[in-house]
Formats: sequence, C-alpha cells, structure tokens
Amino acid sequence: MPNLLLVEDDANLGMLLQEYLTDKGFPTDLATDGQKGWQHFVDKQYDLCIFDVMMPKKDGFSLAKEVRMSGRDVPIIFLTAKSMKEDTMQGFRVGADDYVTKPFDREELLMRIQAILRRYTRQTDVQEETKVFQVGRYTFDYDHQQLSIGENSARLTSKESELLRLFCQSLNQPISRSFALKTIWGDDSYFNARSMDVYITKLRKYLREDPSIEIMNLHGEGFKLMVG
Repeated sequence: MPNLLLVEDDANLGMLLQEYLTDKGFPTDLATDGQKGWQHFVDKQYDLCIFDVMMPKKDGFSLAKEVRMSGRDVPIIFLTAKSMKEDTMQGFRVGADDYVTKPFDREELLMRIQAILRRYTRQTDVQEETKVFQVGRYTFDYDHQQLSIGENSARLTSKESELLRLFCQSLNQPISRSFALKTIWGDDSYFNARSMDVYITKLRKYLREDPSIEIMNLHGEGFKLMVG
C-alpha cells in the first residue's frame, strides 16, 4: 500500500486531505511546515510527496530540492494558491511531477496521484532489478560486492558496496551527505560522517583506473558520482 507524505501549513486543509487520502487507500502522514516535512522524509520511506509551496520555516521549492538531493526517486506534487507561469515553471525546474492550483477537487488530485504512482511503479520495477552497474569502464556487481575493470577485480566491503550502489543509482546527480549517512549508517552523527569520508576515499582509489570517473565533493551539500 503506497505511503504518502503531505506537507501543508493550513492545518484544516491538511487534515481533510490526510483523512480523504487515507480513506481512499493511501496512508498519509501530515507535516505542517517544511522542516517537519523534511524530518518525516528522512525518517521514513514514501512513495509520493505532496508539498504546499508557501510554508513557514522551509518553503515547498526548497523542500523539493532537498528531496531531489537525497537521491531517492520520489514523485512530487505541488499544491499552491499561486497560478503565475513563473511559479509553475520553478516548480517543474526543481523536480515536480505535477502542479495543482488551489482550490482543487479532491477526486482530481486522487486521480493524478494514481496516474503518477502507476508510472513510477513501472520505472521502479525496472530499477530494482538492476544489480550490476556499468560505471565508466568499471563493472560493479552489487550482489557479489565486486568491482571489476578489465582483468582486475576488487572485493568490496558491505559498507563500500552500499555506498557505491547509492552513487550508481543517482549517477551524475547530487546526493546529500545527511541522506547517505542516514540510509547506510542509520544516523548522521559526526563519527559516522568521518567514517563515510574514509569509505569515499577508498572508493576513489578503487575507481582511479578510469580518469573519466570522479566522486565530487559538493560543498555544504554532499557528493556526486560523475562519469564524463
């Protein structure tokens, strides 16, 4: 059963939508500002997010950027009172899958959710089947924790394999440091952050035989595995 995250600062509207969507078979968690919404997102797996645009503490566009930085491919629908073209375009630029202007019909929103989830389910089924990744001249076999180039191969540790798979799933896309830590280590403590830095250094050494590959540091954000 798909789980939804609704972030809406209008408490009455939020509760009505939460109850409606849950009754229709889509269990929905409600957060009333962007910061709480982000905390929900990192603490739980969601199949679709619905964000209001104008919210206290963190607006919907900023929240969507953080979700995209997490590396998790989750569809996003924006709910907003804004109907200006520039606002709509900004929503799609930060990764929106749909954009609904208030006031709206709940049944129409439900149909849009169902359509997006059908599309994403097909895409996810294909992605989850991928256990062997091609990274430049390297072949990474996740199940066997093996990284190969030509006749040479290296056996990776469990943490190295988890981290490299996370990078491969978001190839050429940014991944936030906090998300990587919470996904693989369980929390983003200072100790775990230093540990992850060590593993990233090891991965860079493993991948150095192909100069087109680079694990980039994104200052204040996270990392990106680039293949030129």
